[in-house]
Amino acid sequence: MCLRTLLLLCAVVALCRSTVQLTTPRSPPSESTASQAVNHDAPSSPRNTRYKYEIKTLDVRVDHFSFAVQDTFKLRYLINDTWRKTENPPIFFYTGNEGSIEVFAENTGFLWEIAPQFGALVVFAEHRYYGESLPYGNRSFADPQHLGYLTSQQALADYVELIGHLKSQQGYKRSPVIAFGGSYGGMLSAWMRMKYPHVVQGAIAASAPVLQFTGIVECEAFSRIATSDYRAVNPTCPKLIRRAWSTISNVTSNDEGKKWLSDNWKLCEPLKTAEHVKTLKDFLHEVYINLAMVNYPYEADFLAPLPGNPINVFCQHLTNASLTGKPLLSALYRAISVYTNYTGKTSCISMNAAPGLDADQGWDYQTCTEMVLPICTDGINDMFEPAEWNIGDYNNTCFKRYSVSSQPYLVCEQYGCGNFTSASNIVFSNGLLDPWTSGGVLRNLSESVISMLMPDAAHHLDLRATNSKDPYSVLLTRKFHRHSITKWIEEY
Repeated sequence: MCLRTLLLLCAVVALCRSTVQLTTPRSPPSESTASQAVNHDAPSSPRNTRYKYEIKTLDVRVDHFSFAVQDTFKLRYLINDTWRKTENPPIFFYTGNEGSIEVFAENTGFLWEIAPQFGALVVFAEHRYYGESLPYGNRSFADPQHLGYLTSQQALADYVELIGHLKSQQGYKRSPVIAFGGSYGGMLSAWMRMKYPHVVQGAIAASAPVLQFTGIVECEAFSRIATSDYRAVNPTCPKLIRRAWSTISNVTSNDEGKKWLSDNWKLCEPLKTAEHVKTLKDFLHEVYINLAMVNYPYEADFLAPLPGNPINVFCQHLTNASLTGKPLLSALYRAISVYTNYTGKTSCISMNAAPGLDADQGWDYQTCTEMVLPICTDGINDMFEPAEWNIGDYNNTCFKRYSVSSQPYLVCEQYGCGNFTSASNIVFSNGLLDPWTSGGVLRNLSESVISMLMPDAAHHLDLRATNSKDPYSVLLTRKFHRHSITKWIEEY
């Protein structure tokens, strides 16, 4: 994880753009009871993808923590048993995050690459309320009564039930389980090991901002890291981005200016009102953050089709420190086109959302309830418009939207934030180009809770497929991942 981006995404600006999504739907509820836990072994044909897998479903409870609610739904997962060589092979289990699970399967090449070495069963589990794993089908987002079961705790319980089902199959009873995840999925893999150590033997938690919560980290840190990515390429670049905010306001202060910008930037939705201008600024904020997250050294299309080192290419258009007014905005349009139209196939820019993971309402709801990730900007130490973090205003907006109150301390109460003394067998990996490093674990917490830092890597680059342009720090991190997995399996 959003990880639209999430998040992964994952993984991206969430509610009112006050938080950024990590990291990026429709089956009817099942009529069978949870105790039956029936697996419908009618796999669909593998799609024409880079990696091959079968798609299956498992009936799981909507509410794992209540005896009053007996509803079940079909949790979707991807599975590949090609490399199994012995009885009780290891199970590599990806804890899916905020988006269709296929997206994360296609962007977690490291897991696929090491599975043959370990003779592992590969499983990618979809997160409830994302992709096609909708507890109440089209009604899942209809009201708080249907949506209230979207929590990380319920998702982890889904995964425990799925792992139990897998290990009930012939030849898997004593299989060790290793959890993998990136972004929000990395948070889930770490929490899985913390909360259910008897179920998973270890966790690879990549770019997992498990500390990005109220009172744990400064809300400005995220934006400062994003800004530093642009400053490292060219100090003029973030200065011009910062200058452009007021320039946009000035140019669009009248109808003529709004029309000029709409035409010059080829906006799909012409600017008509001040609210439209605000939407444009929110869109730009999201683009800048997404570029920082996926600033990979090679071409990729995780959130959008992008060139290698996309911030370098972006900043090539923003090198003239004297730019002001409309010339500045014209240069900025050429820069953002690196993100919005790298392929040259886009006829206009839609401000509704920056390209990214299709997280829709799910992640927005989660950031309103338990995943409250404080992020703010001051416009001085970062390149963004000043925006304070105010939990009262944030909560009011959430209540108006979903009739729920935010619980900013819930995650720390459930899993702990920083006090991981009882945790074991977790590798936290963070690329220092990734803004989400602001909430990452950046030091070793014990002999078996290890932090791996990659100075020249962006969002969970270590989980992506091997590429000749991978930085040396990523190669070392992957080597350590393999070493840790081997050790955990041997201990089991």
